[in-house]
Amino acid sequence: MIIVLTKPDFFSGEAERITALLTSGKADLIHIRKPQSNQYEVEQLLCDLPAVLYPRLVLHDHYPLAMRYGLRGVHLNSRTPNPPADWTGAVSISCHTLDELAEARKQSYAYMSLSPIFDSISKQGYHSAFTREQIAEARLQGLIDQRVMALGGVTFNRINEITAMGFGGAMILGDAWK
Repeated sequence: MIIVLTKPDFFSGEAERITALLTSGKADLIHIRKPQSNQYEVEQLLCDLPAVLYPRLVLHDHYPLAMRYGLRGVHLNSRTPNPPADWTGAVSISCHTLDELAEARKQSYAYMSLSPIFDSISKQGYHSAFTREQIAEARLQGLIDQRVMALGGVTFNRINEITAMGFGGAMILGDAWK
């Protein structure tokens, strides 16, 4: 599975780029991650997208919009750590340590991200937190499997490498918007 995260800021032509990523087959899902946004701004982006793509969108904030527009899911993070009480769609979560991943695996998340796997492309000075040996050991222990997505420094050219490491897919930010 290939998941693309939006840039944190809005930009001209963004809806068209998101549409192209999803319709070209480059991405299976898009995570709309706009940490400084308000609900109106995110709703405007949603309205600019074809409704047929809504089942392939996940929100990091402003969860009521996910319910209103019938989006695929919500992604939990430190800003919004719980899904809405009446949410029935997919729920995913960010993990930054193997201990966090082990805890998350006890829940029924659709998938979990683990980061940073490689040195970040979009965040200067944000380096890999795991050695190849730690990743291999986590895979042997059953922590890394098809429900865990690699994030951090992941590029489209590294998808095969990510899969060989045992991840179920990749979450891409910087490389998707170059």
